[in-house]
Amino acid sequence: MTELTMMTDSDLAIIGMSGRFPGASDLETFWRNLRQGVESISFFSEAELLAAGADSAWLKQPNYVAAGGVLADIELFDATFFNFSPREAELTDPQHRLFLECAWEALEQAGYALPDNEKVIGVYAGVGMNSYLLDHLYPHRETLDDFTLMIGNDKDFLPTRVSYKLNLRGPSVNVQTACSTSLVAVHLAGQSLLNGECDIALAGGVSIHLPQQAGYLYQEGMINSPDGHCRAFEANAKGTVGGNAVGIVVLKRLEEALAAGDPIYAVIKSSAINNDGAVKIGYTAPSMEGQAAVIAEAQSLAGIAAETITYIEAHGTGTELGDPIEIAALTKAFRATTDQTGFCAIGSLKTNIGHTNTAAGVAGLIKTVLALTHRQLPPSLHFVQPNPQIEFANSPFYVNHTLADWHSYGTPRRAGVSSFGIGGTNAHVILEEAPAREPSGTSRPWQLLVLSAKTLSALETSTAKLAQHLAQHPELNLADVAYTLHCGRQPFNHRRMVVVPNRQEAITALRHLESPRVVTGYQQFEQRPVVFMFSGQGAQYLQMAAELYQLEPLFREQVDFCAEYLQPELKLDLRQILYPNQDLPSKEATWQLNQTAFTQTALFVVEYALAKLWLSWGVHPEALIGHSIGEYVAACLAEVWSLEDALSLVAVRGQMMQALPRGAMLAVSRSEAEITPLLAQGLALAAVNGPTRGVVSGEIDAVTALQTQLSQQGIECRLLQTSHAFHSAMMTPILATFTERVKQIPLQAPQIPFVSNVTGTWITDAEATNPNYWATHLRQTVRFAEGLQTLFADETRILLEVGPGRTLTTLAKQHPDKTATHLILSSLRPPQENQSEMAFLLNTLGQLWLVGGAVDWSGFYAQERRYRLPLPTYPFERQRYWIEAPSTSSVKRTDSLSIELPVIHSRAAELVKNYVAPRNPVEQTIAEIWSNALGLEAIGIHDNFFELGGDSLQAVQVLAKLRQYFNIELDAHALLKSPNILALAELITANQTHPSPQPTLPACLVAIQPGLPSIPPLFLMHPVGGHVYFYRELAAHLGSEQPVYGLQATGVDGKSEPLTRVEEMATQYVEAVRQRQPVGPYFLGGASFGGTLAFEMAQQLQAQQQRVALLAMIDTPGTGHLPVELNDEAEILAYLLKMSNDISVSLEELRSLTLEEQFHYYLDQLKLANQAISSEELDWSNFRTVLKLFQANSKSMRNYLPQSYPGKILFFRAKERDAYLPHHPELAWLDLAMAGIEIHVIPGNHITMNEPPNIQELAKWLTVGLERARHLDLT
Repeated sequence: MTELTMMTDSDLAIIGMSGRFPGASDLETFWRNLRQGVESISFFSEAELLAAGADSAWLKQPNYVAAGGVLADIELFDATFFNFSPREAELTDPQHRLFLECAWEALEQAGYALPDNEKVIGVYAGVGMNSYLLDHLYPHRETLDDFTLMIGNDKDFLPTRVSYKLNLRGPSVNVQTACSTSLVAVHLAGQSLLNGECDIALAGGVSIHLPQQAGYLYQEGMINSPDGHCRAFEANAKGTVGGNAVGIVVLKRLEEALAAGDPIYAVIKSSAINNDGAVKIGYTAPSMEGQAAVIAEAQSLAGIAAETITYIEAHGTGTELGDPIEIAALTKAFRATTDQTGFCAIGSLKTNIGHTNTAAGVAGLIKTVLALTHRQLPPSLHFVQPNPQIEFANSPFYVNHTLADWHSYGTPRRAGVSSFGIGGTNAHVILEEAPAREPSGTSRPWQLLVLSAKTLSALETSTAKLAQHLAQHPELNLADVAYTLHCGRQPFNHRRMVVVPNRQEAITALRHLESPRVVTGYQQFEQRPVVFMFSGQGAQYLQMAAELYQLEPLFREQVDFCAEYLQPELKLDLRQILYPNQDLPSKEATWQLNQTAFTQTALFVVEYALAKLWLSWGVHPEALIGHSIGEYVAACLAEVWSLEDALSLVAVRGQMMQALPRGAMLAVSRSEAEITPLLAQGLALAAVNGPTRGVVSGEIDAVTALQTQLSQQGIECRLLQTSHAFHSAMMTPILATFTERVKQIPLQAPQIPFVSNVTGTWITDAEATNPNYWATHLRQTVRFAEGLQTLFADETRILLEVGPGRTLTTLAKQHPDKTATHLILSSLRPPQENQSEMAFLLNTLGQLWLVGGAVDWSGFYAQERRYRLPLPTYPFERQRYWIEAPSTSSVKRTDSLSIELPVIHSRAAELVKNYVAPRNPVEQTIAEIWSNALGLEAIGIHDNFFELGGDSLQAVQVLAKLRQYFNIELDAHALLKSPNILALAELITANQTHPSPQPTLPACLVAIQPGLPSIPPLFLMHPVGGHVYFYRELAAHLGSEQPVYGLQATGVDGKSEPLTRVEEMATQYVEAVRQRQPVGPYFLGGASFGGTLAFEMAQQLQAQQQRVALLAMIDTPGTGHLPVELNDEAEILAYLLKMSNDISVSLEELRSLTLEEQFHYYLDQLKLANQAISSEELDWSNFRTVLKLFQANSKSMRNYLPQSYPGKILFFRAKERDAYLPHHPELAWLDLAMAGIEIHVIPGNHITMNEPPNIQELAKWLTVGLERARHLDLT
């Protein structure tokens, strides 16, 4: 490799791209148009222009040019995909909408469209002038909310909306430098990457001028062309023509992109920006000096000779003034390092699609990257003779006006891309072709392909697109395709999987969905818990998991370690028994495996290695169960004993049993109650595997006699292939010795709950650590059916058999407590089935993923070198969201409510299927108000406001309308308490009839999420502000099954006085809680001050002899570790702005204002920062109430002296600390929690830890705490 081709630390990779261009809705079509020399300018008829609202007088002007570059379907958008309500979509600039779609596509192409991206991803982008706002929305401004219009249409919010909607946490920067905007955005994104501010960056721009079907009046000497054609560098060049476009590139540091196996389209060697200053004839004129300087700087930064650059994508507007200046600037820059002539091709995309304004720079960049990728130079159009003011003959350049191969001359292909903005901001980027990629590494012989979508119809389209793509690209490595689908795409609820050995079978399966290989499902529950089930003796067979031993390094490592550790104990290599030499006769090999001394260790080793393989793939069990010897694997995974101790113990157990007299076991198809009277002397009930599935164990003669008796009575029974009478009195001789052996092993309390065979319920710490338990386990009945009953209490559980065959799978599937929502899976095929073990295991993994089981795909590929590939992107299901300009639409007015909505949209089919129409005037009025707020029609009386897309801001607006229309009082949480029209209408009617009705629940208790009646509710106490809307996100992330109630402060209504002591508040809240739930166990929690209240409530409940199963405190300060005291309203507002929105304000400035002026200043700051405003922040009287509560609760927190608490605290501390709050608030509670404190650090600060995306991490650990507390309460 020469110096000219060496990678440097400043090299950046372009790893993803997306765009929409005139005549091209995707990059494949865009490139086809470019290489074929297609001019994608539309020339409009008079009828088209008039229909678009053109002034007929203009059309008669001789200099009117009816041409422009048109984007297709700009009025369409997939609002559902991006969680827009129809109303919000209609009121959002289509430029923002298209850019958002392209941002998602670009991330998918790069392989980083993930729900909780660990990468820090930045967004740098700019947008053109918003004619949709001016012509379509602003005429309706009297009926539209100014704040909503601003958020949906202002230039400021393009990149931050992308960051919000796609959960990107890197810098999000708006760029505005006119025509050079998008290439400047690329430069700034590159600098951000090089400075370490982000790991990946999106950069680009969008420009859509409306109406698209519009021309312009040509003026001599101006930028526009007299005939609608752009002739860059040509003798007859007179200007350009307008065009619309959107383009985005995804950037990453090259070294990291290569290491990660990312798709690399091209390399950015350098970029530079500058401004012309005043050294030019006018503000809008170009400057040769400024352009030359920026090009020379980029070349210098790249460290390359100009003569190695063989293509320039020029700004190339085709103007008489601009083109000669641009070539002169390029020539001056190149002449600094080379005297060669005619070696560098030049072209302009504007000859194809027109001048796309803020998107022009990135459009030219994408064109050049495509040219590098395909190693072809597309033609620059309409070139016949050069502009006489340009001396091409003495320059390094020639206009490339035909399609040509792009040759390389000893160095990588390189290009420069220029973009110059009106106002003088210039940008130049140096590109190099992507480095050659080494071939992919080896992989498994079978591949698991997964697809998902938000709707079933989108899933069908995705499936068809993938099949077509695989057919069109035979060069694709199927393992890389699978890797990209696993690691580069966000999983949605509608899911599909297929396991295939090669590309052709993948195509066939994806095109024939009736194939049994193709499995389609729906993820009904989030984070479904998995239970590992470990098989017992009798499940073993020769060569079990042999294919995994050959193909899965981690599985092989575990088996090898265990076999080598056991060799002194067993006096042989266990691998010779598991995977005997082919020369050994099968009967002899089977006999050896079935010797109890070896069977139990063989099963343990295979099951343990298989469990470790599942764990490495991110499948972590929340509970375990084993059958007989299988419980030893469960105990080992739960860390009751070490692996080494478990291996020794299992080996000794098997040897002791082997030495006992032989016995027999009989499976009987009868219940325990029916079997027990049949147990003669010498017989025992060894196992209860189901309601009518028992196993009898004992002396051979006694078992044989029972078999004869049962057969004569027509009762189904069969002898099992065992050598001894396990779990019977015949085990008694070894119990004492075995107990002493267990006593030699350190035993620990289980770290993962598991179900006991002895009791059929959750094992206790005392049982697990008692050697006598393990002796009892050896002798007593295996109560597996009761164990399954315990596990089936949670309808979301997935039961996964981790061992050979599917014995336990069958038992679980036949259990009467199994419901339709339970999923039962097995890991290894039964011995009689002739199929690949790897294919079987991958099919199980796919089915687990299909229903929502967590999978760590990076762990799945830990032993492989894989590449991300560009694959078909998400098939957006667009609908029309468009408000016509007044000249072409009629606006319907709803006089009764004084609101206006140009377009109302149909609801999604899944919402409509249970539709019940409003039945009376109150319900109809509510429905009308909701419809106008949400932009939906046909809202039924059972539809949930928040599930329809409503948020807290819209809730406040709706409540204000309802109060105004019905002239009643409704509290701020009315929609939380009554989230559907039926409940809200009943509330309103009751309020009208009895202005002060008696509520069903205490006034302070707010039902945030109803959940399932079978699950104990979680009670969350209010923070210092007194409200509980705050907890809606947390409740949603805990899952819809979990009931959640909030306790709001006395005085939140603005009428009552706040309580002033923590003890007094807790007493009132305990009384309210006990009205909802009279007896424990109670599950309590709270954020900040809410945690203090929960702590005191837990104390009072325990004093009332009530059990508190969970006490969760979210970043709660306490005595000795309290926040900085806030002395007045100004300090409180400054704190809230800083903590919630990272807005710094002057205290002096705030204190110079009246309280009401401070309120409006506070709102203005939030609006300027594009921050959502909560319900308590919108209303002046509400605002005063919140401040009053804040001050009262802060004081009560400081006066509270907590006492020792006998229980355990689950504490969540915010990762980001600041000057206001203690660095370690948990220290205040550490010595008070007698049963200990469990601490989890959550991303975000004191407030943002409770908001997306950080709330997902908090909810995950709180869910674990709730589940664990419920289990412990059962034991």
